[in-house]
Amino acid sequence: MELRAGKYFIDGLEVQHLAKKYGTPVYIYSAAAIIERYHHVKRCLGGDSIKLMYACKALTNPVILKLFQSLGAGLDAVSVEEMELGLGAGFLPDDIIFTPSMVGDEDYDRAVEAGVRINVGDLPALEYMNARYPNYPVCVRINPHVLAGGHQKISVGHKDSKFGISIHQMHEVLNMINARNCKVEGLHMHVGSDIQADEQFLYALEVLFKTAENFKDLTYVDIGSGYKISYKADDSSSDLEKIGSFLKEKRRGLESILGRKIELLTEPGKILVSESGFFLCSVNTVKRSPTRTFVGVNTGFNHLIRPMLYDAWHEIVNVSNPDGEKEKVDVVGYICETDTFASNREINLTSKGDLLVFKNAGAYGFNMGSNYNSKFRPPEVLIFEGKDYLIRRREEMKDLIKSVVDPMLF
Repeated sequence: MELRAGKYFIDGLEVQHLAKKYGTPVYIYSAAAIIERYHHVKRCLGGDSIKLMYACKALTNPVILKLFQSLGAGLDAVSVEEMELGLGAGFLPDDIIFTPSMVGDEDYDRAVEAGVRINVGDLPALEYMNARYPNYPVCVRINPHVLAGGHQKISVGHKDSKFGISIHQMHEVLNMINARNCKVEGLHMHVGSDIQADEQFLYALEVLFKTAENFKDLTYVDIGSGYKISYKADDSSSDLEKIGSFLKEKRRGLESILGRKIELLTEPGKILVSESGFFLCSVNTVKRSPTRTFVGVNTGFNHLIRPMLYDAWHEIVNVSNPDGEKEKVDVVGYICETDTFASNREINLTSKGDLLVFKNAGAYGFNMGSNYNSKFRPPEVLIFEGKDYLIRRREEMKDLIKSVVDPMLF
C-alpha cells in the first residue's frame, strides 16, 4: 500500500474507492504481491531444486488456490476438505500432501482414494496405513523436540506437542518398517510458525536430515516451514538464502549416503500470502474515557482473531486522515467479549466514519473467521493486473440459517 498525493493505493487502485465499492469490512488481496513472494521464496531456497507446497490453511479461497497452481506450486492440506478444495482447483494428486492431525481412519481412506501423498504423524496411523493399505507409500512426520515459533500456541515441534512422532520413537518406526515392510517414501517436520531465530530452524533441519539417513527408501524430505516475516518496520525476518545454502549442503550429504536423488519440499503459507492482504474496516465510534480512548470499528475477532488469539501485531493505518496528528488509542471490535485489536497504539487522529486498514492480513485472517455473535463474514477481493475482482461475496442472513433444520417443535 502506497501513499500518493494524500491518497492510499493498492496496486494502483485507490483504497477509499475499493471500500466504497465493496463496503466494509472487506479483505483485499494483491495477486502481484503473492506472485512476487512465491518467486522470491523459491529462488532463495534453491530454485528448481525445491518444490513449494503452499500451506493452504493460511488462505483457502479457491481463486487463490488456482493462482498458486498456475505458478507451479504444490499444496499442503491438513484436512480432507482442504484436499478436496485443492483437487477442485486443479492440483494433481501427487502435488498434494495430506498432513492431518489426530483424524479418524476415514480421513486416511478418503486420502488414499484421492491418490494424494499422505503424511502420518503418529504410530497408530502408521500401523493403520500399513495394515489397510500395505502398498501405499507414506511420509512420516517427526517431532524433532525443538521449541520454535513466534508464540507458544504456534510452536508445534517441542517435546510436549501433539504433532509428529518423537525422535525418541524412531526405533519403533524403523522396527515397523523392517518387520512389516512399511513403505515410507518421505520424512517431514514442521516445528512452528513465525520462527524467531534462524538457528532454531537450522538445528531442527539438522535433526531431520540426520534422522533421514536411517530411512533407506526415501525419495523426498519435507522441511515444513515457519519462516518469519516482518510485521513492523524494524522487525527481522528469516534469512532465506542462508537457509537455502544450508539445505543444499544437507541434501548433498543425504544423497551421498542414500545413493539417490532426494526431492526437497517446503510448506510456506504465511510468508506467501500475509503481506498481500489488507483488511479494511470503518470507525463506528470514538469513546474517550478518563484513562483510555477507544476506537470502535465495524468488525471484531470474528473476522480477524490473530491479535486476540496470538497477541499478533498488525500495523493499522487511518486511510481517511493520512496527514493527521497522532494519538494513542485502543482499537476495539464490536463483539460482546474483550475484543481488542491494538492497545495503546499510536495512529493518526480518528473520527467516526474513518476508514482503517490492517496490513499483513492475508494469512489466517478470513480463514479463521466465524459467525460469532451471528455476524456475517466479509467479502474477499483480489486485485489482478490492475483490476479488482470479487472472489467471495459478503454473507447475508440466509447464510446464517441455510444449514438449520427446523423440526417444527415449537
